Amino acid sequence: MIQETEGVAEAIAGELKRGSFRLAAYAVCIEDGRVLLAHHASKNWTLPGGAVEHAEDPFDAVVREVAEETGCDAVVERLLGVDSRVIPAATARAGVAHQNVGIFYQVRITGGQLRPEPNGETTESVWTSIPEVAWLRRSSLVDIGLALAQTVPATGHVAPVPVGGLVQH
Repeated sequence: MIQETEGVAEAIAGELKRGSFRLAAYAVCIEDGRVLLAHHASKNWTLPGGAVEHAEDPFDAVVREVAEETGCDAVVERLLGVDSRVIPAATARAGVAHQNVGIFYQVRITGGQLRPEPNGETTESVWTSIPEVAWLRRSSLVDIGLALAQTVPATGHVAPVPVGGLVQH
């Protein structure tokens, strides 16, 4: 018997654990040699974005996430690519394998004003010059987004990018 708990299937009576899954949409905003980054409460810099809610289109989710996390209005210009990563159970926080599918969009900011996320996990958002990004403590999402913006793979599929040896593609 398997019991569902927040997207994680737990083993009951010796059955195998299935794992967890997350679909997320991320914004790659590049303007005048700068990229828009969000400072997460975890102390990592990341791209604006996050989970796609049930029945929500990822296209709409990325615009919503930019507004929530940064205070800015955005329009999607194009799909950059899709990344799928599996974190093995041995290293995942919940102790079961976790798959994250990230959809990366190139977006343009059309208005609003940068601010922290009200009652959220984004403590600030800033425009950062692309060369300065290398010196930041950042999520691998930043590296993936910048690589996609430069290469735009024809198939839209992100090539494997190792992250500390823990993430498998």
